[in-house]
Amino acid sequence: MFFINIFNSILEILIVILPILLTVAFITIAERKTMASMQRRLGPNIVGFYGLLQPFADALKLLIKEYIAPTQANIVLFFLGPFITLIFALYGYAMIPFGPGIAINDFNLGLLYMLAVSSLATYGILLAGWSANSKYAFLGSLRSTAQLISYELILSSALLLIVLAAGTLNLSIIIEIQKIIWFIIPLFPLFLIFFIASVAETNRAPFDLAEAESELVSGFMTEHAAGIFVFFFLAEYASIILMCILISIVLLGGYDIFFLISLFKDLCYFILIILFSVISIFSKLIELILSLFIFIIYSINFNTINLSGINTIISYIALIEQLINNFNQSIIYNDFNYLINFSSPIIFNSFIFSLLYIFTLGIKSCILIFTFIWVRASYPRIRFDQLMSYCWTILLPIVISIIILIPCIIYNKDIIIFIISLL
Repeated sequence: MFFINIFNSILEILIVILPILLTVAFITIAERKTMASMQRRLGPNIVGFYGLLQPFADALKLLIKEYIAPTQANIVLFFLGPFITLIFALYGYAMIPFGPGIAINDFNLGLLYMLAVSSLATYGILLAGWSANSKYAFLGSLRSTAQLISYELILSSALLLIVLAAGTLNLSIIIEIQKIIWFIIPLFPLFLIFFIASVAETNRAPFDLAEAESELVSGFMTEHAAGIFVFFFLAEYASIILMCILISIVLLGGYDIFFLISLFKDLCYFILIILFSVISIFSKLIELILSLFIFIIYSINFNTINLSGINTIISYIALIEQLINNFNQSIIYNDFNYLINFSSPIIFNSFIFSLLYIFTLGIKSCILIFTFIWVRASYPRIRFDQLMSYCWTILLPIVISIIILIPCIIYNKDIIIFIISLL
């Protein structure tokens, strides 16, 4: 039984980690193709169909290269740094709920665990930069450490408001609460701040000052090459995917799709009401014009004109008005609910439900990853002092003010509604 449990645990980890690593590989080609399209060029298109095998060619090139370590480097820490960065980048996926009950560990303090794991990845960067015994690498690691610690405060402060709204640190419960309304709708400014902090947290452009080519050659990765460089590469893109999934969970409903379905139902119902209202107005208008026309005909000479066609039109208009008057909100709305009720077990069994949940979370994360790439292709790199000043003098006061404002509004909502009603 002990070995069976170990085997099941390893199998669960492989089922999660292997698709993540494959996703990292294809995100690199997606980034290169997307940026190429934005910059009016082709991008990779030779290796494989449409360049899809280019990531595997790059990985093979790095793995077969000769590895050269600096002679004055601390070899143990020099090798240990990339491993620590990648391991802690992958640890966060243990808490990700890909569906109801579909997670390696549904921990009650999952959000706190993810913050702790993302913070520990900084040690790998610091060790790798310091142990290389290179000024460029050391400066890059110092920059990266200062940047990650600073923007970690923004992330944790933003997540504090999510915890206050949800009342829990469990990621699955946070998703289930958002079936009523996604947190991005009432907390859209917080979403923007959280996204900016996530870009800085993952060392992505325009906040990639830790590996600025024009200043530090390649930052903390300057002395790393060949296979050991792959660990840093995988860790960076795995962190991007993890942050996008975390944003999807805490602000976009995670794997939940039923809020969109409910929103779609309400939108369709609103369109139906508008459509019936417009038809009713036009029928009244046509009826008024025909009545005026009949009045004029009666006034001129009633006996010489055949009114059978006009009477037919009036009868059709009366029929339309009767249909509109019989438009019962509860009957049509309930029928409409039944037609698109995806929660019916007759339509979807549990397996298809699981695929739908995973696909929903994947689509939301892919949209955010595309936004990461879009930001990289759109904005120039800023100076390091501007980066730190932006964190401490702009983002942090805004986040603290939002943290104070939102609970005050919720607590005093009755007073605010009363004042608005008086105005």
